[in-house]
Amino acid sequence: MFDLRPILMVVGVLLATLGAAMMVPAIIDIAFGHPGWQNFAVSGVLTLLVGAGLWTASHRSVTTLTLRQAFVMTTLVWIALSAFGALPIYWSGMVPSYTDAFFESISGITTTGATVIEGLDKAPPGLLFWRAMLQWMGGLGIIVMAIAVFPMLQIGGMQLFKVEAFDTPEKILPRATQISGSMTMVFIVLTAICAISYAMAGMSAMDATMHAMTTVATGGFSSHDQSIAFFDSAYVDWVAIIFMCIGSLPFLLYVKLVQGAPSALFRDSQVRVFFMLLVFFTLIIWGFTARGEIFSGSTGLRYAAFNVVSIMTGTGYATADYGTWGAFSVAFFFTIMFIGGCAGSTSCGIKVFRFQVLFEDLRQHLSRIVYPNGIFVKRFNGMPLSDSVSAAVLSFLFIYMVCFAVLAMLLSLTGLDNVTAFSGAASAISNVGPGLGAIIGPVGHYGSLNDPAKWILAAGMLIGRLELFAVLVLFIPQFWRS
Repeated sequence: MFDLRPILMVVGVLLATLGAAMMVPAIIDIAFGHPGWQNFAVSGVLTLLVGAGLWTASHRSVTTLTLRQAFVMTTLVWIALSAFGALPIYWSGMVPSYTDAFFESISGITTTGATVIEGLDKAPPGLLFWRAMLQWMGGLGIIVMAIAVFPMLQIGGMQLFKVEAFDTPEKILPRATQISGSMTMVFIVLTAICAISYAMAGMSAMDATMHAMTTVATGGFSSHDQSIAFFDSAYVDWVAIIFMCIGSLPFLLYVKLVQGAPSALFRDSQVRVFFMLLVFFTLIIWGFTARGEIFSGSTGLRYAAFNVVSIMTGTGYATADYGTWGAFSVAFFFTIMFIGGCAGSTSCGIKVFRFQVLFEDLRQHLSRIVYPNGIFVKRFNGMPLSDSVSAAVLSFLFIYMVCFAVLAMLLSLTGLDNVTAFSGAASAISNVGPGLGAIIGPVGHYGSLNDPAKWILAAGMLIGRLELFAVLVLFIPQFWRS
């Protein structure tokens, strides 16, 4: 019989934590004299009581977590947090329906950054802070999941990053608590440094804090309708570029750096390839904008670097509508939004390491064609790559493209135009935020979409954030058979 107690215990603890976190925006609204604090107070108490109730009913004698339970827990946690995180958004009156509130909440939790809210400049301060907190907590949560759960589930080649502490399912619950403490401290320190940097660049204390939370989490929620373009500052842009990159690197390497092994960060082939791609893509767009006389000199470099980093890392901040730069830029940014950052980071997308594995497979295959009797070993970070990892990565890439095509088709069936449907599907499954076109482009928002399209996009965000298989496996009948 399938035991739900370990799952409900974890969900209960996290819901209780979410409920307690709602008191922070409540205090902010009180400080600013805004009545919206009541929405957060009621939502917080309700969420806290539900979470405490689930924990009380299920925590006794729970010491292990099976593989099937881990799969169910992974998906259920993100759905439950999104559902309850939507309550204060819905009761704020800034959105017309719970559909919009859930969309905003899951966009925050999954660090997608797609918004349905128009008029952010006049929104209650507590609500703006809550959106930033959702992304910050979602970013921290996905780091722990990427280290503790995904490698054990062997999702899309993530077994490459298995930490010895999590060799078996039985070790997840006790050891996740330990390692999440180190991750949380690193996350807090990086967020604080980012906030100070933003403040020094000219942001107010509130703006600096909120944007720091969404930058390090590579989420992209802003407190202004114009996003980062509101500040019209080169200093702000470069701070964002630096910390978007920081958020896209493996956080476990930061822990090693603090523990006295700084070279680990620079020896990682994933990190090197990630920066090589960023530089290469930035030079392409810089040259394109210069040739088309869109931007020139250092200004062109700044806009090129910012938008390449923002889209490739899945952050989704905007400083310019690159959709107006021409057909090449539209195709270019549509392509790079699939790439993502490094495994074990807050960024989304396919991830750089999977492209490395794909390249190694291709290199080995071509070498065998040229030298049939030769022996060629695939390697990642100097270690041999097993065929099981290659198969997992290839399966992931295939399913990723299938999911994108299905999402795009379903969105088209809701009545969306092709540009909105295809870019929306790509943005959702890659957890980027902005799409292409006049509706959901860098200067648009998702508020005008119909409800079915919003639920489809919400499902896409969840599937993309949880590495596809963690969700899709639940729809296989054999999974539920004893």
